[in-house]
Amino acid sequence: MMSSMKTKAFADMTVEQACSQVGSDLTGLSQSEAESRLQKYGYNEISEDRRSPLIDLLSRYWGPMPWLLELTIILSLLLNHLIDAIVVFVLLTINVVVGFINSDHSQKALELLKSKLATKARVKRNGSWTRVDARQLVLGDVIYLNLGDVVPADAKVTKGELLVDQSSLTGESLPVHLHDSDVIFSGTVVTQGEGMGLVVNTGEATYFGATAGLVKLAKPQSHQMDIVIGVSRYLLYASLSVLAVTALYVWLTSGDMVLIVTFAVLFLMGSIPVALPAVTAIVEARGAMELSREGILVSRLDSIEDAASIDVLCFDKTGTLTQNRISVVDVLPQRGHDTFEVGMLAALASSENSKDLIDSAIIDYAKTRAIDYFSFKQTVFTPFTPNTKIAEAIVERGDSRLRVIKGAPREVLSRCKDDPDKVQGVEDQISQIATLGYRTLAVARSITHENSNLSYCGLIVMSDPIRPESKEMIERIRSLGVRPLMLTGDSLSIAKEVAIQTGIGEKIGLASMLRKESHNLRFEILDYDGFAEVYPEDKYLIVKSLQSQGHMLGMTGDGVNDAPALKQAEMGIAVKDATDVSKASASVVLTRDGIDVITQALITSRKIYQRMLSWVINKIAKVIQFVGLLSLGYFWLHGLVFPVIGMVLLIFSNDFATMSLATDNAAGSTSPNQWNLKNISILGGVVGLLLVAQGALTVYIGMTVFEMDLNQVGSLITFTLIFTSQFRILVVRERRRFWASRPGRELMLSVVGVLFSFSVLAFIGGLLAPLTLVEIVFAVLFSGAFTFIVVDPVKFSLAKRFGL
Repeated sequence: MMSSMKTKAFADMTVEQACSQVGSDLTGLSQSEAESRLQKYGYNEISEDRRSPLIDLLSRYWGPMPWLLELTIILSLLLNHLIDAIVVFVLLTINVVVGFINSDHSQKALELLKSKLATKARVKRNGSWTRVDARQLVLGDVIYLNLGDVVPADAKVTKGELLVDQSSLTGESLPVHLHDSDVIFSGTVVTQGEGMGLVVNTGEATYFGATAGLVKLAKPQSHQMDIVIGVSRYLLYASLSVLAVTALYVWLTSGDMVLIVTFAVLFLMGSIPVALPAVTAIVEARGAMELSREGILVSRLDSIEDAASIDVLCFDKTGTLTQNRISVVDVLPQRGHDTFEVGMLAALASSENSKDLIDSAIIDYAKTRAIDYFSFKQTVFTPFTPNTKIAEAIVERGDSRLRVIKGAPREVLSRCKDDPDKVQGVEDQISQIATLGYRTLAVARSITHENSNLSYCGLIVMSDPIRPESKEMIERIRSLGVRPLMLTGDSLSIAKEVAIQTGIGEKIGLASMLRKESHNLRFEILDYDGFAEVYPEDKYLIVKSLQSQGHMLGMTGDGVNDAPALKQAEMGIAVKDATDVSKASASVVLTRDGIDVITQALITSRKIYQRMLSWVINKIAKVIQFVGLLSLGYFWLHGLVFPVIGMVLLIFSNDFATMSLATDNAAGSTSPNQWNLKNISILGGVVGLLLVAQGALTVYIGMTVFEMDLNQVGSLITFTLIFTSQFRILVVRERRRFWASRPGRELMLSVVGVLFSFSVLAFIGGLLAPLTLVEIVFAVLFSGAFTFIVVDPVKFSLAKRFGL
């Protein structure tokens, strides 16, 4: 009778008792039974607390900017300006709804992305091994666990020996050794070995109550967002300083407290970044979805932005420069052995259930040549790891018992008893093979368990062809101002051959040099084009060393031991078929092979940088323009140069276009991007001051040419600023001349919509004093002419001078 129990209760049971308890056996479940249990017990996941859409919508009326608008509504009511109060409330509601819709779309995009990142589990269904989403595992499933897997559910080990890291759940730093009948917990990491397990609890019922195997979409705040928020904060401080001076002058000249409060509201409304949350959400979600279409899944959203600053890209050879289609092309037996024997020994030191591509290639070779390795029973198997660089097995057939190892030739030969002359001859043979672009594995055996009796048997020659586009992509990476650095576990001779063929360079060093020079800060890693015989810990050393020299890094990885380097790099890249641990540690996960995928990530990140840079420049210019005109207007005219309702209209007309910047057709730069706040502030400040001058000139023309009173001037300057804000965005979105690239569809629709609707509003009047058709045409043409003819050349000159 199947029943649910605490996971630890299974520790004292035999495997047979555990099978009985969960109503299964070691052949696994049928697909129909698994689906039935999924309906009964639910998905293997922890339910998330989700805020209702209504609460989310209403919460958008609470916050710094809504408070200011709500204060404006109260002030308008106190001053008997009922129409103004209604209009502000309507505009506030429009902003809330637009923000809610954008946020909802972004959240759906990220949920889709998260589903693509979901961890897969290897499970036996209908008697055959298959891969399913880990969330679909049920009680009684039989799962296969391999090196680098995050255990997807609580299970009882039924076969194999595993070394498991439980530190993320228990804090225990030492790995735990598990074998048949032990219990293994969901969320732990397999660091060595492989085996099978019977699922005994899933989801909420797991011992630690967390399915850590499911990749979570992390969203820490990026360096880029720190800068954007920092700029907004300093602009607010500057605005408050100008407000203090203006308020003091108002108090001394009129003592009008209502006017001072009104000024305070206007200054704050012009300074607070209303659209920043929406822009950030849209930029990140759109960037993530753009990358997903290119085969790149983003698991840490901030990395999209920070990747724009990467100037060194470290990558492995296999699957990045090569096609990741490994096959056995030849077997070279040592004297006294034959091809059949060496092929059989290599197959015996491999695992049929492993995800390892080399093991799969060797097994396929043995099967296609009808090599009889099935008659042996593999009693112990230790898979290849990047640290040992060998795989070994103990096999039996009748009374015969063998120990077999295969792996990197240097490591295998170092364990063999063969004489030095033979070893040297093998190494010469390997070097000759490497010049043809092939990699080799050595095979050795012994009839006892002692290393001293290991005897070298021969070489397995393997092919992994170089991608046709690799050389072109390396050149493309260099054209983006990024230095490529190849890091491979292969031998020096193979690494050199691949580096030459792909155009990486000829100067390849041994990773052992890094370990010897780790204390020497003057050792220049970038004096080399790459390193061979690299261990995972070497990758971490390289990342730390280059970061200490001021470099920003991208780093590829696939194994469990690559996790520290992937976490440390600004953009950790888990390649296709990487282990679960690598995927969880990386900031992006590739779903297809090739270096062109990584190149696309760099290009997209730079487009995102340009979109955010446009937002920052526009924000600086807008704040200086609004604050400058408000204070200058009062010192000049002793009154509000434009009313509160005018500022509200300005903010909302500006926000629609500003949010459209998040989806603009930005052009990425040809070099890594750096946030030079001094130069960016100067550029935005100069644009803002020019627009203050334009505003002052508009006031002067209104009073002298059109002979307007202060109320009419307020209407003219309000609509002129609204039109200018649209043209300003078209100017600041480009660091070149404004016509250098076509704006995005959403941005153009927003600009055209604002120009048309507010022209109609200016003519009808109601909220503000109406303008004549001539005055509206003047406002539109003067705004466009001044922005495109005066502001754009100055912006272009400064952007070129500052290298923006």
